[in-house]
Amino acid sequence: MLESEIDKIINRIRNVLFLDPNRIIIVNTEHQKLYLVENRKIIHSFDVSTSRFGIGNKEGSNMTPPGIHRIEEKIGKDAPSGRIFESRNDTGRNWHEGLTKENLILTRILRLRGLEEGINSGPGIDSYERYIYIHGTNQENRIGKPNSHGCVCMRNQDIIELFDSVEEGTIVFID
Repeated sequence: MLESEIDKIINRIRNVLFLDPNRIIIVNTEHQKLYLVENRKIIHSFDVSTSRFGIGNKEGSNMTPPGIHRIEEKIGKDAPSGRIFESRNDTGRNWHEGLTKENLILTRILRLRGLEEGINSGPGIDSYERYIYIHGTNQENRIGKPNSHGCVCMRNQDIIELFDSVEEGTIVFID
């Protein structure tokens, strides 16, 4: 990701939210990458998996929603790697090979709230109401390729690292 691309994203955030964040997350769906950016410099990049159905905002589309979001909730702080979450609740069970091939929500959850009315906020397109997360997955072998049902999936060790590096309120830009 080029510095000029980061500047363009930060300018959009500034124009929409009237703030200039020091630390943001940028999800690049074309390259299946998540960048943690601080003071306009990439401090870490992670491979991710966004929706296999593409980018979009409609409820029920299973697409990854574009635009400016913020981390509304951090869930799973002390859970072990591989812990299974259902409806944002810790089940007390850990995933193990052979348990299921279904794409599970594991380890940590960063729940996103869309901040752009008509793009990712509002009736029928609301990222928060669609339960869009950044989370760990049991399908780590598919990271780097579109595979999710709308969320941004990460390797379990990567989501732990990211989770520990951001706060609720951190801005997330999905492009």
